[in-house]
Amino acid sequence: MLECRVHQDEQVEFEPYRGELVAYCYRMLGSFHEAEDLVQETMLRAWKARDRYDSTRASVRTWLYRIATNACLTALEGRARRPLPTGLGAPSDDPGAPLTPALDIPWLQPFPDARYDLQMRADLRLALVAAMQLLPPRQRAVLVLREVLQFSAAEVATQLATTVPAVNSALQRARAVLADVGDVSGVAEPDDPEARAAIQRYARAFEAADVPALVRLLTDDAIMEMPPVPLWYQGSRDYGLFMRRVFDMHGTGWRTKLLTANGQPALAAYAPEPGGGHRLHTLQVFTVTGGRVAHNVVFADPHVLEAFHLHSRLL
Repeated sequence: MLECRVHQDEQVEFEPYRGELVAYCYRMLGSFHEAEDLVQETMLRAWKARDRYDSTRASVRTWLYRIATNACLTALEGRARRPLPTGLGAPSDDPGAPLTPALDIPWLQPFPDARYDLQMRADLRLALVAAMQLLPPRQRAVLVLREVLQFSAAEVATQLATTVPAVNSALQRARAVLADVGDVSGVAEPDDPEARAAIQRYARAFEAADVPALVRLLTDDAIMEMPPVPLWYQGSRDYGLFMRRVFDMHGTGWRTKLLTANGQPALAAYAPEPGGGHRLHTLQVFTVTGGRVAHNVVFADPHVLEAFHLHSRLL
């Protein structure tokens, strides 16, 4: 970690802002790894420019966000958006379809909650971050800076070197695009007793390879998607058929570890190995509504799993 200080009338630490800056860059980029890299770049830029910082013009926090925003906008130039499979086409009706990963697509990554102590995580929901990727980068920045981080229109205008009317116009357009995402108020938090109980039951059924029990825990139109495989399924029937295929392929006797990601309940799934023990297989991030699983995003990319500092094998 880079320890930076601004030397003015008093010393000001940069490091306390690292977590919220990573969350901001993650919302902008859809990649946790890239977000961490850009925040490190932001800290280095701030340290190099520390003698030019003027505390009478902006707070350290506002100044850091301006540097981070510029770094994100530069990184996003010419980039394709990071989607989830649900953002690319219709659901599959073949639970036996080949599970061929599309490695040429820069998939949306999950955010490992345990890595940073953040007060608010509702705006890190996978569905919202995926929807934000539909916005042009500057609109994305305006939306997050104004709606999530509560900067004033004047502060955002300064950060983006534009005008207040331009900021307000960009915010209005961004809100219109996200109107179809829906309200997240009905989505249960990981520490909600009903949601926690539902995921605990799901984990027990998963470990037992009990497909009927899993299906009973789903909403009727539950969605499962599996980046980097571009397939996705909708409906408890196809979800159950696909899970039966998984257990037929990998056997029974799975192990799970409960955690959270993007402010949502999650679990790490460990598949049984022929010689004994269990191998890390996937990270599954859940949306729970009304005590049932409405959406499960299953991440299998080893590079993505590394960010969660999970054991690769269990004995």
